[in-house]
Amino acid sequence: MSFGRPPTFSMFQVLPPERGSFPLDHYGDCKEAMKEYLQCLKANKNDNGACRHLSKKYLQCRMDNDLMERDDMKNLGFGDIQEPSQETPARTEPRERIV
Repeated sequence: MSFGRPPTFSMFQVLPPERGSFPLDHYGDCKEAMKEYLQCLKANKNDNGACRHLSKKYLQCRMDNDLMERDDMKNLGFGDIQEPSQETPARTEPRERIV
């Protein structure tokens, strides 16, 4: 029975993922970095541009814990960002205008 599929499977070509597969974080090594990133997204109304530094931190954690292949941050799209200074907190709410 083919259930709608052609009887030969030779026309299907399986390709591996572009960057390979990587293990899940079963032991929670990067859980805190992930939580920080998700909190930042929530605080910034899903504006991932405001949270790119935390995304970079999460990927760096994954590389440090052998949860993904080590690669240069430029190749992952983070070559242009610098770590934010401690003086500028993440934007949480639009400021009220005082008139």
